[in-house]
Amino acid sequence: MSEPTRPTRRAMLSLAQLIGLVLVLALACALPFVVSNYRVFQFTLALIYAIALLGLNMLTGFNGQISLGHGAFYAIGAYTAAILMDKFGVPYWLTVPAAGAVCLVAGFLFGLPALRLEGVYLALATFALAVAMPQLLKYKGLEAWTGGVQGIVIVKPDAPPWSGLSQDQWLYFVVLAFALALFAIGWNLLRGRIGRAMVAIRDQPIAARAMGVNTAMVKSMTFGVSAMYTGIAGALGAIVIQFVAPDSFTLFLSISLVVGIVIGGLASISGAIYGGIFIQFIPNVADQISKAAPWAIYGVFLIVFMYVMPTGVAGFIRILVGRLKRGRNR
Repeated sequence: MSEPTRPTRRAMLSLAQLIGLVLVLALACALPFVVSNYRVFQFTLALIYAIALLGLNMLTGFNGQISLGHGAFYAIGAYTAAILMDKFGVPYWLTVPAAGAVCLVAGFLFGLPALRLEGVYLALATFALAVAMPQLLKYKGLEAWTGGVQGIVIVKPDAPPWSGLSQDQWLYFVVLAFALALFAIGWNLLRGRIGRAMVAIRDQPIAARAMGVNTAMVKSMTFGVSAMYTGIAGALGAIVIQFVAPDSFTLFLSISLVVGIVIGGLASISGAIYGGIFIQFIPNVADQISKAAPWAIYGVFLIVFMYVMPTGVAGFIRILVGRLKRGRNR
């Protein structure tokens, strides 16, 4: 019996990937009905972090721009949603695209002067943004809008009566819908001409310019789109948690996002999901292991993950699948 041809193998691989995707979606839809409301809340936050990590991965993993300040865009998105809901009575679902639009503009404008910076210098500039953001939110002149150190309390949206869902279950499906849409947009963007231009600028910026790529515009737009994803995640986070305050958006949030893309896998779309799960659940696991020194345990987890999976979880899975395929072909 003859071996399958290369096109046949590709079709079989695509079919297997499609089946796997359908199974994952089915599992994600069934999840809120088999776990407690608290676990549903945790998985909702993991999805929110995954959205933010996908945005940061576009910037750092695919375009090569290092950012240590994306927690600031997360804060801008969160406060945009909170202010619109609290001060103007805007429906919660409308505040999410509004937060994304605000952060798209803010990220693009920040990316323009950042074009003069690369590597650690860009990282330091974004680091300054993350450090300054909590202080700006506490500024007396903005207190009427931001609530100052007290922050803003948001009313948790009720599930529609026809859904038969609890508030946590409903918000989980709302976040899941946004996540699916944003991941689909991100996949198409990164697999298209713009995505190839982003990677070309990361790997060979001089060659990219020689090939006619407008590197300045691509880098600025990448910064804007990355900030938009993070701002949408911030808006969803504010709605789910029902509260925003300056101390919720410290430098540690920005560092956690960087940790998430490294653990999940740089330049990997699926890595954003693994990173979001890591950010949400590993600190809780570390706290359960040791109440006295949870961050020491967290540090051990980081070391183990980097030692065992230096290319991130997505890279580790990709290598494992490749070895299994080679084993079958022998």
